[in-house]
Amino acid sequence: MLYYDKYHCMNRAPVTPVFSPTDLRLLRIFQAVVRHEGFAAAQEELGITAGTISNHINHLETRFAVRLCERGRKGFSLTPDGTRILEAAETMLRSIDHFSSTVASVRGELTGIVHLGTVDAMHTNTEAPLEKAIARFSTLAPKVTLHVEIASPQDLLQRLLDGRYSLILTPIEEFHPSVAAIPLYTEEQKLYCGATHALFKRAKNLSVDEVKAHPYVARTYMKGSTPSRDDQFNHCAMTSHMEAIAILINSGHYLGYLPEHFARAFVKRGAMTSLLDEQLAYFDTFHLIIRKDERNRSTHALKTCLTEALAMKIQDATGVALSPAN
Repeated sequence: MLYYDKYHCMNRAPVTPVFSPTDLRLLRIFQAVVRHEGFAAAQEELGITAGTISNHINHLETRFAVRLCERGRKGFSLTPDGTRILEAAETMLRSIDHFSSTVASVRGELTGIVHLGTVDAMHTNTEAPLEKAIARFSTLAPKVTLHVEIASPQDLLQRLLDGRYSLILTPIEEFHPSVAAIPLYTEEQKLYCGATHALFKRAKNLSVDEVKAHPYVARTYMKGSTPSRDDQFNHCAMTSHMEAIAILINSGHYLGYLPEHFARAFVKRGAMTSLLDEQLAYFDTFHLIIRKDERNRSTHALKTCLTEALAMKIQDATGVALSPAN
């Protein structure tokens, strides 16, 4: 209330400030803070301290005479005014980026900022070398600033739709009508238990019902999916990240699914084993997803690099080999 009193208890409403280049910089900082859900988490991307970020947000709030976000012991959250200003800012900043890209295109250059979102546990998949695609893009477009972030499939899609991401790489089953999705490759998922789990030494002599009765760590983004492979398991923990699933599996208390390539190192050193592969293993199809109205040349250049580097033969539900769509 004290904050709003500063503006609403005056005899007259504050005059709307003239927009300046400084406001653009402050809005980009605000955008990064929201993307990382807090001041401390945005430090690395912005290259400034949390205290400096706080000062910038305070200045932006003073400029606009509104409270943009709540921060403190209860965590970070946008106010209703902050949500409206963020939406308007993202529309404006996308327009500016598009204008810069158009000018660069006229000059035959690739410039600007491209935001790539992906799920975690990608670096161990040697059959889908993401780093090779990024290396090629960096050579092709050295003037482009590339932001790479990790999130759950649902968060990735939402952030693509609201303009925070330019492209996303993710396994997903339901698509929004405003996006185009290119299937690139499949990733095998196996059910694992840790070395101290009761099933570890009996991995070759189990029934499906017995396995599914044990405590299981579910993926938060699988909840509500249709059909969900998680439904028949004994849910006792939840997370959206593969590293967290691995930690819970290695505790010896939980079963959980991991990408085979990610779990391979754990299996090799005897820390995990997979269970009932023929009955319980499955394949996720990874898609490269882009908004249908995307016009940024740099984004499309990254799309080409990713498609050419990661595209492999995939299989449909019948086991028939398919070529990735263009």
